[in-house]
Amino acid sequence: MELQFLGTGAGQPSKQRNVAGLALKLLDELNEIWLFDIGEATQHQILKTNIRLRKVTKIFISHNHGDHIFGLPGLLATRSFQGDVGPLTIYGPPGLEQFVKTSLRVSRTKVSYPIKFVELTEGGLIYQGKDFRVYTEKLDHRVPSFGYRIVENSRPGELLMNKLAKYHIPNGPLYGKLKAGEQIALADGTILNGKDFLGPARPGRIVTIIYDTRSTPNIAKLAQNADVLVHESTFAGNEAKLAHSYYHSTSVEAAQVARDNGVKKLCLDHISARYLGNKAKRLEKQAKKVFPNTILVNDLDQINIQMKGTN
Repeated sequence: MELQFLGTGAGQPSKQRNVAGLALKLLDELNEIWLFDIGEATQHQILKTNIRLRKVTKIFISHNHGDHIFGLPGLLATRSFQGDVGPLTIYGPPGLEQFVKTSLRVSRTKVSYPIKFVELTEGGLIYQGKDFRVYTEKLDHRVPSFGYRIVENSRPGELLMNKLAKYHIPNGPLYGKLKAGEQIALADGTILNGKDFLGPARPGRIVTIIYDTRSTPNIAKLAQNADVLVHESTFAGNEAKLAHSYYHSTSVEAAQVARDNGVKKLCLDHISARYLGNKAKRLEKQAKKVFPNTILVNDLDQINIQMKGTN
């Protein structure tokens, strides 16, 4: 599991930061990539990465402001040129489907694959698969805005090879069955139950993504015990009143969320163009005083999220 930041700016692009865009790479887990918000020129950013649009199966949009959706129609059109790409599901607030369909219709653009739209109006579970669940909650912005919590299901424990050594099991599919917790029969008639040879189950990873919002209790619901919290940080810590008036958050408010909710790592994202170069580091320094494991992310940065219990 890996996060790659395609755009880390707020409102408008700058020479250093493109507008909002984020990829959650689940290649080892699902052979899929999920995208979160598609600001203008997101597909240009993708060209600088190893992301292939045919791997993108889901897109989650926080809200319908232009710096979060203006890149979506173009990206959908380009995906049609990637061969047999399969269906795509887009999650987002009311009006998003109309925006996409109108853009494609007016530009006479045809896509070669089915698109399913899931309109968000309330919080709760919005996706449940074999390996992952996705939850959403309403945030506090000028327009309907939603945060996302991606939860990986627990994984089976490691196969206890030292415990199996005395059975002299030949290499092959029997180990796979034991790993899956199934029963196997050995050549001498011995029956082994895979569940007896597995270590403790490994808890899944949690990623929380919070874009444009003022402080609201719903953020805590999404952020609880997250391995990584990506939180908008449009304003500096000493600009709380200004942030509130613009329906945004400060770096210190993001750090307080991380500190108070058992988060392991905080990524400050969605940085105002006012904070160029070293000025942006000011936001990170302020947040670190509240929550030390904070990083200020830049375009194309990658964050590897390791499975719990691994080095």
